[in-house]
Amino acid sequence: MALFGSKAAQKIASRSAWAENRGVGGDDDKSSDGDDGFGTIVGGGRIGGLLNSAGGESILLGREDSISSEKEGTPILIATRNDSLESIVDECPENRKKDLVFLQNGYLDGFLEGKGLLDNTQVLLYLSVPAKGVEPVDGVTAVNPEGLTAATGVHAQAFADRLATLGLKCNVITPEQYRPAMFEKLIWISTYMLVGTAKECKSVGDAGSQHKQLVEQVINELLAAVTAKEGVEFASGAVERLAAYTDVVADFPCAVKEFEWRNQYFYNLGNEACPTHNALLKECEDKGSITFSLP
Repeated sequence: MALFGSKAAQKIASRSAWAENRGVGGDDDKSSDGDDGFGTIVGGGRIGGLLNSAGGESILLGREDSISSEKEGTPILIATRNDSLESIVDECPENRKKDLVFLQNGYLDGFLEGKGLLDNTQVLLYLSVPAKGVEPVDGVTAVNPEGLTAATGVHAQAFADRLATLGLKCNVITPEQYRPAMFEKLIWISTYMLVGTAKECKSVGDAGSQHKQLVEQVINELLAAVTAKEGVEFASGAVERLAAYTDVVADFPCAVKEFEWRNQYFYNLGNEACPTHNALLKECEDKGSITFSLP
């Protein structure tokens, strides 16, 4: 095993391993290591509580608490549900908006672009916290031993360092590397949750094992749809990467929720682009398995 003589060298090696497994270039992301390790965490749920337990100086806020205009240049980690983002962003002091770090699942591009925050730090969290205070399950898989969690932007390294103190892995990557990775995560949550709900599975693990062919069909359908719509190219092996992650969080329950942030992106592409996906959504609606009406 090669030994790296500095923390910087280890970071570069980690990024190179992540990029190699994803089939993308390994150019370094020019992100900051943060100020002094200080961070503001918004949201005291499972993820927020976990991040706050990392030690060091930090402030834990509720989602309705005010963000201070002080400590400019230090990260503000938003660990809330997507439906809280609007008020948090709107009420954030102008000088701190560039410090907002978005950890949410789903397709955020439209929201971030509308707020002028598309270049802010974003994180793909591939980890599970079954209950508040319980040990987290890291997104380290047989296919991706370097871990799947990834961050990009000015505070990406500060976030990765915070996870590292908890023994969790995070790859700091470029915006160009982040985009296909973001869509892969969106496809994972939109596929396994949907198939599991439509077929009345108790967990994503059951969806993957009992309906493997259908899951793969939907994943490949959505990969092709994103490539056609966005011009995003995915490295080979996406089906295997997502299946390996499902094995790690196999007990996670299935539910189609936060539709406007997740499955609606694909639903809006139309029945021609996403026929199986959209048919499964309709099946869920007909069964009363979802709590909303399709547009």
